[in-house]
Amino acid sequence: MKHNLIFLLIVLTSFGSFSQELICTVTVNSRQVEGSEKVIFEEMQRAINEFVNNRKWTNDQFKIDEKIECNILINLTERISNNRFKGNIQIQSRRPIYGTNYYSPTMNVLDRDFVIDYNQFEPLLYNETSYNGELPTILSYYVYLILGFDYDSYALEGGTPFFQIAQRILNNAQASSESGWKAFESQSNRYWLVENYLNGQFKPFRKLYYNYHRKGFDLMSTKPQQALNEITTGLQSLLPVHNVKPSSYNLQVFFNAKKDEIIQLYQGSDVSNKQDIVSLLTRIDPGNANNYQQILKKK
Repeated sequence: MKHNLIFLLIVLTSFGSFSQELICTVTVNSRQVEGSEKVIFEEMQRAINEFVNNRKWTNDQFKIDEKIECNILINLTERISNNRFKGNIQIQSRRPIYGTNYYSPTMNVLDRDFVIDYNQFEPLLYNETSYNGELPTILSYYVYLILGFDYDSYALEGGTPFFQIAQRILNNAQASSESGWKAFESQSNRYWLVENYLNGQFKPFRKLYYNYHRKGFDLMSTKPQQALNEITTGLQSLLPVHNVKPSSYNLQVFFNAKKDEIIQLYQGSDVSNKQDIVSLLTRIDPGNANNYQQILKKK
């Protein structure tokens, strides 16, 4: 009996060591939706949490300490009908930096095209070959982007299979009547986010993403100057991308995640050409031009 119990513990431990890919904190904020039953939103949060965290999204094996940490914040602003809600969704993820206790942000997207139907206690279903309703489709689309960004940070274009799945989800969602999925609706929506990543014009950006993390920050504790040079060269390589696709949504998403980190990096460095760095960043990320002036201030 004792041996059977030990065996069972080993099996359960092994199963837990190679489980789902994500550790995702899900928050549904319904404070702006007046007069609604709180239990509905609690159930929605629980359902989303189970959908994201309890599903196996890849064929790869993840140990507990390899899971991807992320946050999904849903801010509901209006109850359109009994089971129909409007708001926005923010998705953030991060990855550990080798040899340190530091985590580098890999993704920060605020999606304002968020109108969903939710029926209490109805399970959220996902099928890669068909449109599954707005909420599970949006969630699965962003899960695969989280995976794509994470894999791209460890291997050159390593996230391609996951971006391709996100694109298939996008194609299925062309059947949706809601905004966010179609090319003609906006230059800053789900369509262009994945479409651009898989476009050959964005290969320098994909290379930067790998060099920034794997050859940059992962080496910062052992080879700081080499790491900083890799990051600087990578950022310079974004200029041709910006020239072809000025202020593209993809660059906006990148700098939404990385702006503060980049400022802290260069502000605390000994590089002599800080003004050149500021000029480059101001050109390729004009929306944050004033913020980059902090690099020139003494830390």
